[in-house]
Amino acid sequence: MYRVWGFVTNYSLLMIGGAVLALIWANIDPQSYHAVVDWTILEHSPVGHPHYAADGSVEHRTLTLHYLVNDVLMAFFFAIAAKEVWEAIVLEQGSLRGKSAFVPVLSAVGGMAGPVVIYLSLALLLGSETYDALAHGWAVPTATDIAFSYIVARIVFGAGHPAVRFLLLLAIVDDALGLLIIAVFYPKGDVAPEWLLLSLGAALAAYLLFNWLPRSLDRGRELQPNATWMRTRLRFWPYLLAGAVSWYGFQQAGLHPALGLLPIIPTMPHADRGFGIFAEAEQHLTDILNQFEHALKFPVEIILFLFGLLNAGVEFASVGTPTWLILLGLLLGKPLGIMLSGWFAARVLRLGLSPGMTMRDVLIVGFIAAIGFTVALFVAGVAFEPDTTLAGVPIQEAAKLGALLSVAAGPVAYMVARIVGVRRRPA
Repeated sequence: MYRVWGFVTNYSLLMIGGAVLALIWANIDPQSYHAVVDWTILEHSPVGHPHYAADGSVEHRTLTLHYLVNDVLMAFFFAIAAKEVWEAIVLEQGSLRGKSAFVPVLSAVGGMAGPVVIYLSLALLLGSETYDALAHGWAVPTATDIAFSYIVARIVFGAGHPAVRFLLLLAIVDDALGLLIIAVFYPKGDVAPEWLLLSLGAALAAYLLFNWLPRSLDRGRELQPNATWMRTRLRFWPYLLAGAVSWYGFQQAGLHPALGLLPIIPTMPHADRGFGIFAEAEQHLTDILNQFEHALKFPVEIILFLFGLLNAGVEFASVGTPTWLILLGLLLGKPLGIMLSGWFAARVLRLGLSPGMTMRDVLIVGFIAAIGFTVALFVAGVAFEPDTTLAGVPIQEAAKLGALLSVAAGPVAYMVARIVGVRRRPA
């Protein structure tokens, strides 16, 4: 079993701490809270919120604290998520390779489709005005918070239960599809795809100069001097520089720049095996990709605290229709989608479940996966504009409240597990 308890506990506690502090602050003194969130760091900046001229071109950009955290620093969080997805797919012993991965992969797809169906169906039932106002937020309830859900799974199932690994595989696929959804459906402005050539060029240059070339020069040389020099001297810094160029390309292309480091991840040299997300054993690997991940461990914890602080400050008076649609999409759509797709894969396609798992366990995994939190908050922030309202309630604020309240899926999963007879298994 992956040894990730220490990191995800810190990750979740800091993230939750930031969110709780934001909720208290926003409900005691909303004016000062939003003044800090929107604090202008630099008015005329090469990066930041765009201001458009009459002809539609970007006249200048304003770098705010919110943009710095959500669009710049969160790129490191998504890079780490991408690293785990990449290793799970390409490594020979990757967790998303082979027959054992088919059921959680298909369950993840169903677990993303179910909330969309519930969310859009309920919005449609409430009338065309509600549907038109909220349809763009269909992706908010598709998210699963990998760290938070892992902690709940450990509490519900125990460390030795195969359902914990099942959940981790499902969450990795969920992350991969979530990254794709953000990139495709939630651009930051008018898309200028030619700028993606800059990102592609940076990725190719990083791979050819710092990965392929040293290995080619070392061909036939047992000690691999060039690759060793790159790994010990330059480490991941050339890739970080390429990542900055790629990030700028994403910003200029109109795609969400928080995804800007993704093209660089596959270019980094990596070990021939992985141990899973933030596995303790990977601290002993010296490949550049794992050096990069572990160098980011503490900074990303702080970044997630800031993300919670700057995004979760929702006034309780903002509760509204988006809140309940997102919450119902997660609490109903996730378990329903995961259960149906898991049953189809395991029974109809005869792929089977891991030894020691039953369909009851899959149902409980569905409830645990309904914890959206981090990524749901992020998507809510990009899906809705801050100034749009529905029945006098700010839509973005109400949507974020739904994402925050999705933590209720944890206690629900625990109660349902005890009702249906699922018991904990120690390591």
